[in-house]
Amino acid sequence: MAQSKSLKKPLLGRPEEDDIHSENNSAAGDRDESGDGSGSSGAPGGSWLLIAGLLIAMLFSALEGTIVGTAMPRIVGELGGLSLMTWLTTAYMLSSTTVVPIAGKLADLLGRKSVYVTGLLIFMLGSALCGMAQNMTQLIWFRALQGIGGGVMMPMAMIIVGDIFTGKQRAKWQGVFGAIFGLASVIGPQVGGWIVDAWNWHWVFYINLPVGILATVLIALGLKSHKAAGPVKFDIAGMATMIVGVVSLLLALSFGGGQYPWGSWQIIGLFALSFAALTAFVRIESTASEPILPVRLFRDRIFSVVNAIGFLMSIGMFGAIMFVPLFMRGIVGISASASGTVMTPMMVTMILASIAGGQLVLKIGVRPQMTAGMIIMACGFLLLTTLGMETTKLYASGIMLVIGLGMGLVMPLLTLTLQEHFPKSELGVVTSSSTFFRQIGGTFGMTLLGVVMNSRSDALLSANLLPLLHDLPAEADGLEESITHMVHTNPQSLYSALLSPESLAQIPQALLGSLVPVIKASLVASLHAVFWTGLAFVLFGALLTPLLGRVTVSGRSKEPEEAAAE
Repeated sequence: MAQSKSLKKPLLGRPEEDDIHSENNSAAGDRDESGDGSGSSGAPGGSWLLIAGLLIAMLFSALEGTIVGTAMPRIVGELGGLSLMTWLTTAYMLSSTTVVPIAGKLADLLGRKSVYVTGLLIFMLGSALCGMAQNMTQLIWFRALQGIGGGVMMPMAMIIVGDIFTGKQRAKWQGVFGAIFGLASVIGPQVGGWIVDAWNWHWVFYINLPVGILATVLIALGLKSHKAAGPVKFDIAGMATMIVGVVSLLLALSFGGGQYPWGSWQIIGLFALSFAALTAFVRIESTASEPILPVRLFRDRIFSVVNAIGFLMSIGMFGAIMFVPLFMRGIVGISASASGTVMTPMMVTMILASIAGGQLVLKIGVRPQMTAGMIIMACGFLLLTTLGMETTKLYASGIMLVIGLGMGLVMPLLTLTLQEHFPKSELGVVTSSSTFFRQIGGTFGMTLLGVVMNSRSDALLSANLLPLLHDLPAEADGLEESITHMVHTNPQSLYSALLSPESLAQIPQALLGSLVPVIKASLVASLHAVFWTGLAFVLFGALLTPLLGRVTVSGRSKEPEEAAAE
């Protein structure tokens, strides 16, 4: 297998040895080993069909992560199973995250076309079955199947962009595809709401079928088939241990502190199983002939630093996405749907910055742009710590605009840098690794920041709110018991229950004056702790950017004959 130039040189070489040029991939006889290259920077021949298929597939696979949430109340109302509702998201997240690195490796071994088309077919099958589900248990299993297809699709578009473009064209298209992902986040809830209102929740899943068929046809026509030169060796042991390790870790992070206490045998057992499986995975990958995620890649400075930055950025990103709407509902007092619109400026500036960043990086280089993006994100999180009782929707939206700008400058670079640095033979592995570490970072971020939120809230509410409950009138005994339970188990549910306009209207006026100010003050202080924690992770990521060395992206685009090489 071809090796990247960085792995043939000392890992701590001089800065000038760390330049990244497209020649890493297309010069010195390094041909397109995937057999899927299908065009050049001008996208001749069938490449426009391919790009259209990639854009459609990415848009709708990204939409699936947001539109289902809008349909949740209708689904539960028809199928029941309220206690299982969270599994609709968890099942998809588990399967899609776990399969990402496996899909990247299979794309290197079997070619992009067979893996991508298989992923699309699995996604469509899962979507059709989800639409036909008769109960919540069936729907959860079908969502897991749909997630497998989605996990295959997630990195494939970026991998194929890396195949058919290099240099400035690759930078541009990575920005465009990053913008498409951001667009899906903006319009997803609206699309989901429109589908549910116009038809029913089944069409949230059925809509994927005609769109998926169109994307599959375009991608099948645009991509060339891969012909393996010899027998293909699959790292079955590596796949098995990685699946067990990652699924156990994600389950522990998802259910710890919620369904089960962090110190329960269930959560400790899941963490122990994850540690054992991932330890075995590392040992297996060190000796496997075709490892899913080669351990030697982590000895490459750029690989490790880029994925660490993506991991840390995702932790901070979810701090904003999860908790700012809670602030807007609880403190500003707007509806759940209106609070979601506060996120729109973040997504819009992320889209614009992703597109512009693909061009800007050619002028200033990877390291300056990535540093600037992380610093801008950090400034946004610093501004989040200034949110208070008098904050307006306009001010919060302005802060989200700043965070989106920073995210948009960084996100396309995470994939672009790895693709420019490594040869074609490892493009699938390194591209999927970027997606994988960002998803793991997001899950870890949601868990960690949730723990910070609940811990700070428990302390504040126990000290300031619970003593007030003793003075409640006798008819409020049930309310006292309910609030005490929520304080110690799930303070976020307390905020949502007591600070929404609908709930406030049901609380006796005599109680509002004493309870609500304490709850709001606790929410503000708890969210400040969350934002300071997110800021710390983003700053840590910014401090890592100098370790990239002097990284540049070549302006040279791949010639048509190189792109079409078999």
